[in-house]
Amino acid sequence: MTDRIRVGVIGAHAARGWGRGVHLPALEGLDHYRITAVAGTGMESARAAATAWGAEHAFDDARALIAHPDVDLVTVAVQLPRRDGLVEAAIAAGKHVYSEWPLALTAPDAERFRTRAQTVGVRHAVGLQSRHHPAVRQLRDLVAAGRIGEVLSASLTYSLSTPQVWSTRYAALFDHTKGVNHLAVVGGHSLDMFCSVVGDFTEVSATLATRIRRITLEETGEEIEVTSPDQIVVAGLLASGAAASAHLMTGGTRGDGFRIELHGRAGRLVLRSTDDSLVGPEFVLEYCDGTADPVQLPLSTPYRPAQPQLPPAVRNVRHVYEELANAIRSGGPLEPDFGTAVRTHRLLDAIKESALTGTRQYLR
Repeated sequence: MTDRIRVGVIGAHAARGWGRGVHLPALEGLDHYRITAVAGTGMESARAAATAWGAEHAFDDARALIAHPDVDLVTVAVQLPRRDGLVEAAIAAGKHVYSEWPLALTAPDAERFRTRAQTVGVRHAVGLQSRHHPAVRQLRDLVAAGRIGEVLSASLTYSLSTPQVWSTRYAALFDHTKGVNHLAVVGGHSLDMFCSVVGDFTEVSATLATRIRRITLEETGEEIEVTSPDQIVVAGLLASGAAASAHLMTGGTRGDGFRIELHGRAGRLVLRSTDDSLVGPEFVLEYCDGTADPVQLPLSTPYRPAQPQLPPAVRNVRHVYEELANAIRSGGPLEPDFGTAVRTHRLLDAIKESALTGTRQYLR
């Protein structure tokens, strides 16, 4: 490996998309990395992306990018249904991997990716970057430090407004057989962020409901049936013994974003977002010790972002890249990685099984 980690980005685009809007600005200015290759759906768009990203190589075949000797790290920034074994191919080629979330369709598939990566000896990251939001990290550390004493209960709510007319490129969101529906995407990001603060669920009971049953595709005017749930309700116990609940709701004309409320023997902490963005909100943190009204806690110095001008999602992804570079260079710890993804996929699988069978599910 050269002095800088050479990155190949699958799903790069010159003007739009998650890669262009988040990964590129996250990588810009990081001394550890150099973008050397991009892959798109055709050579014309790939060459345009290479110009926009400052990459030396452009490919219309993602596997050619993976095989290229000038690539040390493969960033897979395309949706799960269009990956076609790319994560496995990168691992097999001995390349480090940063895969967008969801990592796989099921927990066993995610486990297989993790096991293979460990066997080959490559480092791996997954796009569950919201756990690195500065306010979330501050909340996690306050809980760990005992600011509210023993946590008795924890709750998460998230509401997101949604349009009635959608572009066809989002059609998979409404298909329960696809890995990018509301449970996988909204549930995965929200629950991983929540569990990073309060710990993992050990048992869950869940209800899934589909309240919006048809949506319209913008390009054709076609109405399609919605088979994925837009109401996700979970209750259970955490590894600490605390009771926990989550209600994730999408639909309607206005959402209220995130609210995490933690009740402890010595006080209460509430984290709430100022908008309904899933992966890029800002947060307000409040504390109450029971003797006075709640007070807002400012973001303390260790958590203040080094690049406050960047959007939250970019800052959070940048944090993942920084930890990934350290893991590659020195073997340091890294989260979120494929192990993080396995735990989150197991929780989502348990939620689906509980809702399907009407039984409580236990997680190891």
